[in-house]
Parts: sequence; structure tokens; C-alpha cells
Amino acid sequence: MTIPGKSKMIVVSNRLPIVLRKDGGQLRMQKGSGGLVTALSPILKNRGGLWIGWTGMTEKLPIQEIKKILDPFSRESGFRLLPVFLSEQDRDLFYYGLSNEVIWPLFHDLQTRCRFDPSYWETYLEVNRKYSRTLVRHAEKEDFVWVHDYHLIPLATELSRMGFQGKCSFFLHIPFPSPDIFVKFPWRTQLLQALLHYHFIGFQTLRDRKNFTDCVRIFFPETRIEGRSPIIRIRTQSGENLAGNLPISVDASEFIRISRTEEVARKTEEIRKSFGNKNLIFSVDRLDYTKGIPEKLKGFRFALMKYPHLRGTITLVQLLIPSRENVPAYMALKEEIDRLVGEINGEFTTGSWVPIVYRYQSMDRPELVAHYRAADIGLITPLKDGMNLVAKEYVLSQADNRGVLVLSEFAGSAAQLGESCLLVNPYSASEVAEAIVRALAMPPREKKRRLENMKRTLKRHDVFWWVRNFIRASSGLDLEDFPESGLSPLLTPRRGAPFKSFPR
Repeated sequence: MTIPGKSKMIVVSNRLPIVLRKDGGQLRMQKGSGGLVTALSPILKNRGGLWIGWTGMTEKLPIQEIKKILDPFSRESGFRLLPVFLSEQDRDLFYYGLSNEVIWPLFHDLQTRCRFDPSYWETYLEVNRKYSRTLVRHAEKEDFVWVHDYHLIPLATELSRMGFQGKCSFFLHIPFPSPDIFVKFPWRTQLLQALLHYHFIGFQTLRDRKNFTDCVRIFFPETRIEGRSPIIRIRTQSGENLAGNLPISVDASEFIRISRTEEVARKTEEIRKSFGNKNLIFSVDRLDYTKGIPEKLKGFRFALMKYPHLRGTITLVQLLIPSRENVPAYMALKEEIDRLVGEINGEFTTGSWVPIVYRYQSMDRPELVAHYRAADIGLITPLKDGMNLVAKEYVLSQADNRGVLVLSEFAGSAAQLGESCLLVNPYSASEVAEAIVRALAMPPREKKRRLENMKRTLKRHDVFWWVRNFIRASSGLDLEDFPESGLSPLLTPRRGAPFKSFPR
């Protein structure tokens, strides 16, 4: 069990909070900027913590060369990075294969995109063994081990097989499917058993947690579920687990602060003027078929067709963040988006107005926040999403309280924001169109009331609330129970007989 004052925190995720690349023959490091990095870096700092993950490279490199990069980052960040090394085959079958050609589409209710290759599952397990071998060299029984996301579901099972007797907690960042979808997964029983090896299993929403417990009841009929609070107890023949719904978020104070800076205020005004002060819809999505980008474009086209008064008065700015550009399904999606944008602009463009401004690029945070602040409508229409932090970023960036959030009812964030935003079914072009018209006609007082309601929710339940509550729910500890400490040694001393042998 975790012990106040004696436990260290160990985070395990598919990737380290940095990415290594070869640039001109030199090894370079790029710092990560995702929500998980933002949330956990200050929590791990100077607490003797560890972060285990893949470097992002498949090339074999001398450990001394990697240490030259990782050690300075570890000293600067205040926690130790421990790399896991994957081969090209590991990457192709574990990451591109089982993780992103099976679990990702299936858990987003897009089972027709799944490729159930048996070699994927075997490599998925083998790669999880690699992660577990790295972890057991550094973990003590009393440590708090926090495993993240669908890539590493079998990790606790593999740790048990290696004899590790500590407790592990898990958080699933993507949705968990309903039983009628999950039943299609060829290794469904093994995956459920793997999740039940975790002491605590965290989900984004109550819907996801319920889907999980429904699946457990079907495949393990003796299961008993106890409790009705955000944290419940699951009793099976193999033991007991805790499960909870704890929605992840963003650093609310930071987005509010940035949105009110002079730099962002200036950029916001420049953006509005550049579009002739027309009504702006802003959408930002990573290139992914779960984000509902073609459906959104069709909804916008329907709005222009059905409501002619919108023509010449409104512009959709679609920011598309490059992702997995070498994967055929993503290449095909990019081509579809390019085609739709071209068709819509070709159909409706006039001499002084282009309906869609399409940007395929990344954008730094001040520029992004300025676009959020400039937009009259934030249009976010995933077909399904574990949470969708863009919706929260848009709300928090509304320093002028003038925008309206139009959000897919299938985004996890709809559970928190649904009463104050305009919910739509992204598959319905008419619903998307009607929401656009309604948002534009909304009185300023109502816009302000809705935004302030959402901001209050997000300030109360920000990313640091998520971290603290996850730790408390899964271990009974508070952050203060992890004492300040220097960097953990790179390798712990060998113990006499550290782990008993388990059959594989």
C-alpha cells in the first residue's frame, strides 16, 4: 500500500513528456505540450518522481547518448525520465496496429475501421512486458504507480506476473464502449481481466464507467457493483477494485490569464479586422476520423444553403492539426476534407467573401487563444470523444464573454458543459446548421450568462483538481503526502530476492 511520506509517484504513459528525433545526424529533444504533460509535470517536480515511456524513436542508440539528452531535462524538470525502447516492428504492430487500428476506432464506436490482426495482440502484450520490465527495476511496493491510457491496459497484469506486489492505478483518456460494441473485440475477456488487475480504474464520464461495469457483468456474471457515488466498488471472484469517473481538464487560470494579455487582445483585434469584422466560427481539430470534421463541413454547407442570409456575413476558420500523416486512413481523411472545403468554397465564394478559411498547421498558444477569443462561435463536433479539451479552452479564452459554444453531444465534455452550451448531433447537418443560426441570434446577456456558468465549472474542476482527486480516490493520499525529494537514482540497487516468481 502507498505510505504517506515514503511513497514516490511513478507515471507510466505510452510516450515520455519529450520526443527524441535525429536532426542532421544529431539527437534532438522536443518537449511535449499535451494536457497530460501540463497536468503532471508540476505534480512530479521535486518529489523524487519517475516518468516511464517510449522515446518516440525506433533507432537503436547508445544509452550514454540518450542520457546526455534525458539527464539535463530530468534535472530541469525535477523528475526522472526512464525510456522504453521499441523496434520498428513494435511500433507498427503495437502502436499503429492494436492501439490505433483496433482499440482506438472500436472504443470510438467506429468498429468498421478495425483491423483485427492476431499478430497485433501478441505484440501488444510483449510491448507491455517491456514497460513492466523498466518499471520493476525502479518501483517499490509502496509507490504510487499511475498508468495512462489504452496503450498500456495489460501493464498491471504483466507486473503481477513479474512478481511486483504494489498497487497500480489506471486512467482511460478515451471513451469506453457499450457492450454491443465491446463484444466485437476478439480479446475482450483478456482486456477486461487486465483492467481488473488495477486497484483503481478511472474514466472520463459516468457513461464510460457504466459501459465498463456493464461489460464486466456480462463476461463475469458473479460480479457485484457497490456504491452510487463517483467512486464505486467492483467485487469479482478474483478480487476487488475501485472505479470512478473523474473528468480531465485544462489549466483554467492559465487560459484565462493568457486571454487577458495585451498580446492576445491585439491579436484578437487583428483577426477580427482581417475578416472585415464578419461573424467568425472557429474550429480546431487534430486530423482524426473521430473528430467529425467532414460532418461539420457538411453542416456548415447546409447552413449556407438553408439560410441564405448567412452568405457573406459569416466565415468558418478551420484549423487542422497534422497527425499520423503516413497512415492511409488519415491520408484519405485529409483528402476528403480538402475536397469538401474546395467544393464549399467553389459553390459559395463571392468576390469579397470566402466561406471557409482552412489552415493545415499547428498554432502556438497565444495565437490559438486569440482565435478562440475572436470567434463568435466555437464549433466542436466530434463523433465521439473521451473529453475534448478544445471545448474547455474555447470557453476559458472568452475574455469578452461574446462567444457561444456549439458542442457535439457525444463529447465527454458535454456532461459538464451541456446545460450552458448548444448541444448537437454531429451526424445531423440540419442540427448543426440550426445551432449556428441560434448562436448568432443569441442575446449578449444570455451569451454572458452561459459562458460564466461554464467558466465557474471549469475553474472549480481544473486539471489540478483532476490530479488531486485521482490521487486521493485511488490511494487515499494527498499531494502533500509525497515529500520533496531530489531525483531518484537512475537504477535502484539490486535487492536480495526482490520479486517472487510467477508463472507466465
